Amino acid sequence: MTHPSTFDPPSADDRSKLGDLAASAGIRRVHMLAWRDLADVEAGGSELHAANIARLWSEAGLEVLMRTSYAQGSPPEAVRDGYRVVRRAGRYAIFPRAALAELRGRHGERDALVEIWNGVPFFTPLWARGPRITFLHHHHEKMWPLVLAPKYAHLGARLETSVAPKLYRRTTMVTLSQSSRVELIAKMGFDPARVLVVPPGISERYSPSGPKSEHPLVVAVGRLMPSKGFDRLIAAIDAVRRTRPDVELVIVGEGYERDALQQLVNDLHATEWVRLAGRVSDDELVTLYRRAWLVASASVSEGWGMTLTEAAACGTPAVATRIAGHSDAVDNGRSGLLVDTDDELASSITRVLTDAPLRALLGDGALSHARNFTWAATARGAMEALVSDARRRR
Repeated sequence: MTHPSTFDPPSADDRSKLGDLAASAGIRRVHMLAWRDLADVEAGGSELHAANIARLWSEAGLEVLMRTSYAQGSPPEAVRDGYRVVRRAGRYAIFPRAALAELRGRHGERDALVEIWNGVPFFTPLWARGPRITFLHHHHEKMWPLVLAPKYAHLGARLETSVAPKLYRRTTMVTLSQSSRVELIAKMGFDPARVLVVPPGISERYSPSGPKSEHPLVVAVGRLMPSKGFDRLIAAIDAVRRTRPDVELVIVGEGYERDALQQLVNDLHATEWVRLAGRVSDDELVTLYRRAWLVASASVSEGWGMTLTEAAACGTPAVATRIAGHSDAVDNGRSGLLVDTDDELASSITRVLTDAPLRALLGDGALSHARNFTWAATARGAMEALVSDARRRR
């Protein structure tokens, strides 16, 4: 998956208003705690989301520090887009070590704290004082059995669903979509009044241009991990080939499932119509989105589905699983189609690829839907949540 190094510059007015909003609550120095950094080889939508917010807050005049785990091949400390990044400790040690560093003031003073809860929380309610919010993109219930042995998966699910939420009952929780908000309230027991929705943005680099591929092209983007369902998507495209034998699937991203997916491609004799593209440049990704006939996702758990709205901004509709997050990223029947089963995934992809008027209608709807999301609005929404918490604490 690509990780952009250049971003859309905010207007001077946007920067001024965001800075004034933070100053109204006495917020000048913000620390962010995240599991992974954007430089990590397994970084994805969550890391891109955090990086965009940190960048925009920094451009508004705030001092922003992001504490994450060590990223292979990257220095322990760096400055990116105006904010400071500290990468220390491993995948699991990051949680206690980040908390200890904050308690000891190793990263300097802060006026507010942003925690990004990505499966395992930093337990900020137990030790952090002052204004703070927690980003929780989605419930990870379906992901635990896919990444851990049954015994540990059970412990992880219990920690996330039963134990941790009780500690966060007075914390302002911020999620990406209304469907994820409903899920967090129903499955984790959060107070509806404390769960806010701030959708992610879309970079202006994603825009329609040029012709579509001469043959049916399906693009999928994400980390190569079990929860993304790339094996099911490959199987679905195999079924689609009975109707459209000229279809091609390009999967963009890296991850520990690459070898298993490559073996599946070999077993299906699919090397001519499935390409594992790995990491691609910003320009290559935009080109793929623009040339694709549709973008697809068989993921079992998402906070949003950022790749789907990026493609939508290029005029490319989506076929995706009907899960929390996707239900907001895709306007079902207007910007794409949502499905419930693997059979529906294959049949819906076939339908879009074979029905040109439908494809054109969904492409127009995708463009319209994508216009609702900007990173400037995301950065302001996140700051409004932080400012609201600061004022409440006073």
